Amino acid sequence: MVGGAAFDQRRATYSRGGDHCRLSSKLTQIEVRLVSGITYQRIQTEVLHRIRARVWRPGDLIPSEVALAAEFGCARATVNRALRELAETGILERRRKAGTRVSPDPVHKATFDIAVIRREIEALGGVYRHAILQKAHVLAPSFIQALMKLDIHAETLHIRTLHLSNDQPYLYEDRWINMAAVPGIRSADFSRVSVNEWLVQNAPLSGGEITFLAKNADEAEAEALDTTVGKALFVTERLTRIKQVSVTFVRLAYAPGYRMTTRL
Repeated sequence: MVGGAAFDQRRATYSRGGDHCRLSSKLTQIEVRLVSGITYQRIQTEVLHRIRARVWRPGDLIPSEVALAAEFGCARATVNRALRELAETGILERRRKAGTRVSPDPVHKATFDIAVIRREIEALGGVYRHAILQKAHVLAPSFIQALMKLDIHAETLHIRTLHLSNDQPYLYEDRWINMAAVPGIRSADFSRVSVNEWLVQNAPLSGGEITFLAKNADEAEAEALDTTVGKALFVTERLTRIKQVSVTFVRLAYAPGYRMTTRL
């Protein structure tokens, strides 16, 4: 076998510790790539190769973790991680006691990073600055309590920020923060670093939900973005958590004409 980054390519047999094992007849049609000290990423590469080569077709039950671990000469935990992550992308379906199948209708899941607005503006060639329109420590209002699942006595930071590109309104941010979830926020100076950037740098967010919508500008949005009440705006709403604790809910309203592009 060849170690390092290179795969030893073989068709009908593979070698592990000097013992030659014959693959099933179905696998003689593809090249099986094995490597000393195989990683879960390399197992994923091989699984994807077999799916694309139609060795494993949509709906097919693939070999068990034990069988794959024996085939690849690695720990079962390595195979488990490889298959689990592929299942999270929608390529495989895993069911307890029923095994793992190739998804008959694979769903490609998109993952969104929480962007630092300053960097987003600078990447477009703009000169960034932000202005704090409101900052207040308040008890969470009822709708925020319900949305963020907060106690009725929970203290929140309500902060509204205008982000500008070349001194023109770019984005209006209306944010609520659970103070108990990020106690360090009490001493943060948001005149130097925006609350968006501070949270990205200091709060290890682990999950949440994001909603994209179109809405007509209300008075606060219209005033901040220098547009008219009722103007159509692109808006995102995001609720983020650390484990199961809600950290922040934010509504981001973009200036008219904003365009979002992503890649699959």
